[in-house]
Amino acid sequence: MILALQVFGAVVAVGLLGLFVFGLRRRLIQRSGGTFDCSMRLRMPQDLPAPDHEEPSEDGEEPASGPEPGGKGWVFGVARYSGDRVEWFRVFSYAPRPRRVLERSEIEVLRRRTPRGQEELALLSGAVVLTCRHRGSLLELAMSDDALTGFLAWLEAAPPGQRVNVA
Repeated sequence: MILALQVFGAVVAVGLLGLFVFGLRRRLIQRSGGTFDCSMRLRMPQDLPAPDHEEPSEDGEEPASGPEPGGKGWVFGVARYSGDRVEWFRVFSYAPRPRRVLERSEIEVLRRRTPRGQEELALLSGAVVLTCRHRGSLLELAMSDDALTGFLAWLEAAPPGQRVNVA
């Protein structure tokens, strides 16, 4: 009986330590400032039309026609501005280093849209989805309106001589 209580106590202590480390990691990432919640999808759905050939509506969003994207592949994360880079960290990870680093000169925003279908359940409420090209590969970022305004302003504030393409 005492052994079972000791094992139970050890399991609870390890669980609490894990939660504490998650919180500590998040605070360390946010310590330098310039962070925002940002979900990322690295693998684009194959059934969506190519983003280069669509005309946005007057409000800048993608037309609602076409197949709905699925909610799969989205990963919650925290992004941090670091000079001419955005460092993206997974929320549910113990890794101290960013999972992905996006350089300002290599990011090309192709389109923006609101989440549709299953994406509405997979993303935070009020999120806006950006389809981007980074070093030739497509990725999607989902962030709040406020974070989107800051992200696009950061992209447009590139030093002279850098090409910037913001949809």
